[in-house]
Amino acid sequence: MEIIFLGTPEFAVPSLKALAGAGHKIQGVFTQPDRPKGRGNQLAASPVKEAASELGFRVLQPERIRRPEQVAALVELKPELMVVVGYGQIIPQAIIDIPAHGILNVHASLLPKYRGAAPIQWAIANGETETGVTIMRIDAGLDTGAMLAQNSLTIDPEETAPELSKRLAEAGAQLLLKSIKRIENGAAVYTPQDNTRATYAPVLKKEDGRIDWSLPASVIHNRLRGFTPWPGAYTTFRSQTLRIYDAYPLVRQSSDEPGTLESEKRTLRVICGHNSALELKEIQLEGKKRVGVDAFLNGHNMERGERLGG
Repeated sequence: MEIIFLGTPEFAVPSLKALAGAGHKIQGVFTQPDRPKGRGNQLAASPVKEAASELGFRVLQPERIRRPEQVAALVELKPELMVVVGYGQIIPQAIIDIPAHGILNVHASLLPKYRGAAPIQWAIANGETETGVTIMRIDAGLDTGAMLAQNSLTIDPEETAPELSKRLAEAGAQLLLKSIKRIENGAAVYTPQDNTRATYAPVLKKEDGRIDWSLPASVIHNRLRGFTPWPGAYTTFRSQTLRIYDAYPLVRQSSDEPGTLESEKRTLRVICGHNSALELKEIQLEGKKRVGVDAFLNGHNMERGERLGG
């Protein structure tokens, strides 16, 4: 099948490679323009651009795909199908109408749950134990299109967003191939989403990573896993930012205020809400290296009643 692929992040790479491996003709790969990255602000290619270049595909990087000249170019190509995986731009109706078989999207949730930009992160942060991938046909709404296929996966209790993303990306790629095969065989059946069951996964903000110690430790732990690597989980210690990279929730009854530190036998716990505590494992103080708690305690004597986030 003649396909135009639109994608940008690492999550999209397995789908692109799967399409190529299955023998589909990739007419072009659209991805976001190179963006500044790192401390030197050097322009960096997206993971999809790197993969597409290695595979020898034509790469296009328009600032706005909705511009008339881009729409005209797509009309000229006459793709049978378009595939979108985390492209990062809204697809206008003028483009949705171009391919004979529409536009398929690989979405990292069991729609209609977690529509939006960050379904993997919010599923973990909200304590979900199951998620999955959905192949849907794009319409003018936000992840509201009719569904062609779904596949569910269990979320492991200690799994982080990057770890789950890798598994979902591979599952999505395989489900995409099966879905296209159904289209080719004339066996595709599209199921409308139940909008009354819809939930949303908005773009993450830096503030989402700030820890509220009045929450149960299990909730804080879930948010830490879901918001890895960005915005992370952070608080303040002696007026400096303290980032928490690894921790473990505990049941702990205490009369101390949430955020109070407890240190004994080379361990460091933080009192949380709902009779719980978070045992810190790996942390990083502003301006310092990321270290285990044992190393941190070598350089910091804890004062009784000292609190984080205060």
